[in-house]
Amino acid sequence: MLKEGNVYPAAIEGYASGGEGVARIEGMAVFVKGALRGERVEVLIEHVGHSAAWAGVVKLLEPSPARIAPDCPYYGVCGGCQFRHMSYGEELEAKRQRVEDALRRIGGTDIAVPVIHGAEHILRYRNKVQFPVAGGAIGYYRGRTHQVVDVADCLLQPEADTACRAAVKEWMTRFHIPAYDERTGRGLVRHLFLRTNSRGEALCCLVVNGNKLPHEEELVDALLAAAPALAGLVLSVNTRKTNVILGGEFRTLWGRDWLEEELCGHSFRLSAPSFFQVNRAQAEVLYRRALDFAALSGTETVVELYCGIGTISLTLAERARQVIGVEVVPKAVEDARENARRNGLEGKTRFSCGDAAALAARLEREGVRPGVVVVDPPRKGLAPEVVDTIARMAPDRVVYVSCDPATLARDVKRFTALGYAPERAEAVDLFPRTAHIETVLLLGGGKR
Repeated sequence: MLKEGNVYPAAIEGYASGGEGVARIEGMAVFVKGALRGERVEVLIEHVGHSAAWAGVVKLLEPSPARIAPDCPYYGVCGGCQFRHMSYGEELEAKRQRVEDALRRIGGTDIAVPVIHGAEHILRYRNKVQFPVAGGAIGYYRGRTHQVVDVADCLLQPEADTACRAAVKEWMTRFHIPAYDERTGRGLVRHLFLRTNSRGEALCCLVVNGNKLPHEEELVDALLAAAPALAGLVLSVNTRKTNVILGGEFRTLWGRDWLEEELCGHSFRLSAPSFFQVNRAQAEVLYRRALDFAALSGTETVVELYCGIGTISLTLAERARQVIGVEVVPKAVEDARENARRNGLEGKTRFSCGDAAALAARLEREGVRPGVVVVDPPRKGLAPEVVDTIARMAPDRVVYVSCDPATLARDVKRFTALGYAPERAEAVDLFPRTAHIETVLLLGGGKR
């Protein structure tokens, strides 16, 4: 039996979902932070559970050729990145294998994932950043805590975000603006929320525990000096004791409250609460793969569940007869309709607001028989009733876009029991240097 505090030799065989190396010691799976596949190490056991243990490397006996020196001074302290100690090629293989393993182990299928689409740029790719603010720190949370690490610059964020962060921090110091304390519910500034677009413009949103902001003009001046391409400054009011970042009320303090962005040849207007993939270039790859998997001829009705602001729906509408989008967030549905109008596709799209299961069931009752159903659910995946309703609608193909391999695999197993089998799967890396991975998977075999 492994003992906490003891040191053991270990051979690293693969990777866990969070990027940890995996070894077997005395018959138990051990997750080793910072270890790479193929390495021989000595590990210190930190915690022993019922079926697995967790450890850290204390001595590197045989390093992997894929091991590199981390390029970020906050790596290992900030919880944002998990793969900065390995080559990008090794990271991609770890992610590809994670998806394939989940589909086999959880999904009960032997489908291979032969392709992972890596990013051309693995630095400065994030177009949305959410900085928690606490005490004198503006940065990111330490791993598995709510302790804010004061991060002066992050290699995943644009330099405009770095400049805006510094300007806000100096403004708070200069005018003694208090940060929010989530333990007491007191203090003003909760989060600094930033969006950027491919034109280099920035939209700054300050989330506050109140209805107004002192020294607004001085903040605008500081932000403009730091980021001349600032598009606007928005105040988000959030006075609730909650982990939800944005409040429900927004007020524009200066400029405009939106940015414009291009994706797959379409124009989108993005406000602070709009959902938009954080890596624009790789989102285009993901959506093009989904379009390819859909194999549209121009005659199909397509239903997209969890359509957001319509980014995938508009891409599909270029090749479909009609696309029906379903989304539960009212503001997202408004944005989707406006985006369809902006791109001349309102005649080929219809967007409805409501729960995916309920609206899918309503479409079924209306006799809608889509040729293709596309789903892009949140991390929790599809509810069983959504899978059941899709199967009853009997599309020829289901294209599943997933941000979590485990829930994807679980849902694939449900679809398989209802007569749909996975035919193709590819991974797309939208989040280089982190453990997150996107997958697009095609299910076929439905009977009309």
